[in-house]
Amino acid sequence: MLERVRQFITEQELFDPATDYLLVAVSGGMDSVVLADVLHRLEIKFAIAHCHFGLRGEEADADEEFVRKLAKKYEVPYFAEFFQTKEFAAQEGISTQMAARTLRYAWFERIRQTQQLDYIATAHHQRDAAETMLLNLTHGTGLAGLHGIKAKNGHIVRPLLGVGKEDLYDYLVENRLIWREDASNDSTLYQRNRLRHDVLPVLRDINPNLDQTLQITAERVGGAEEILRRYVEETQTQARRDEAEVVYLNIPTLQRTAATTLVLHELLKPFGFSYLVVKDIVAAFKGESGRRFESPTHLLVKDREQLVIKPRSLTKFGTYQLQAGQTELKAEGLNLRAELTEGAGQEVPRSKQVAALDADKLSFPLTVRRWQEGDWFMPIGMKGKKKLSDFLIDQKVPLNLKDDVRVLVTADQKIAWVIGFRPDERFKLTEETQRVLTVRRM
Repeated sequence: MLERVRQFITEQELFDPATDYLLVAVSGGMDSVVLADVLHRLEIKFAIAHCHFGLRGEEADADEEFVRKLAKKYEVPYFAEFFQTKEFAAQEGISTQMAARTLRYAWFERIRQTQQLDYIATAHHQRDAAETMLLNLTHGTGLAGLHGIKAKNGHIVRPLLGVGKEDLYDYLVENRLIWREDASNDSTLYQRNRLRHDVLPVLRDINPNLDQTLQITAERVGGAEEILRRYVEETQTQARRDEAEVVYLNIPTLQRTAATTLVLHELLKPFGFSYLVVKDIVAAFKGESGRRFESPTHLLVKDREQLVIKPRSLTKFGTYQLQAGQTELKAEGLNLRAELTEGAGQEVPRSKQVAALDADKLSFPLTVRRWQEGDWFMPIGMKGKKKLSDFLIDQKVPLNLKDDVRVLVTADQKIAWVIGFRPDERFKLTEETQRVLTVRRM
């Protein structure tokens, strides 16, 4: 088995056995005891880390003592941590199992960094990977869940992932190794144990090589996931446009993709949209504009031939003032920089993100606020008034972005600039202008 593990490390490029230093997670159970012994016989440098979760009383105390002696046997550094797992689970509102997982991996990473170690090694093997795949399938999953456990994930490596459970047991017997049994592994209160004891034996009657079969399937799914990742990246390059905190996705480009719903779900994952919601979004492609969809963090609106995505918090703005002589104003999601200069004949900026205003026509303080129904202004270049609501329609501003439009208002309640769109004709630069206030959206 030593040669199989050595070959697996090389093929998967897990780490450099000659130079890298590992932190090995050892519970005292059969799998982790085998991992420690294999690494020792392969002459790979490692330290041992053991977690005491405070869940099994004296039995857990005995586990910690056993692992401490194991580290002494191999003459390697030893680290142990005692967690208040139930208290953490209650505080975070998560299961005890999830709390234990969160605590241990965070602690492993702290030890790896503080001790300047290269990788964290865990004792996951073929059967663990098979169980994970089936659990994910039971709960519903995409490609990421179907490749099970990765042999290498960042700084975490799993040297035994190519080894079966029976091989581990044979290795223990052959080398007369002692290990600790965790009674909780037999409890069917946990979903993984129910799968392990009640479901998998039936599946192995159908296919005695189930673990190896699922491992090969996981490798193929992993390859398909990489193909999808590259395809999604290419689609994103063609379909996505970013402006400040708003993201636009071009619908016709999305419609030309293969498996549109799957691709769009990958594109929308960073914004928290579930697969079922994405199916509804795709169904709305041919519908009327204005259909809204929400995730916990973002709002998406189907607007003509684009999807418009923005953080939900962007609609919550207050009122902010820019005093005379003030050079910077920060509102929620908006930064403005103001500069007062002397002299006539200055060039009018072309960018919509900059307004050059006749300072002597402005009454301070200037106020930044959201636009309101009934607001009107005189868009520069026009002679008459225009309702701001009509102006935004003319500018084809998506429905879910209208609430974000803000205006710069003088002390006598005149709109000097619809920020990001158009200054007001009444404050434009003329030949008589002596002082210019340039306000720039950063």
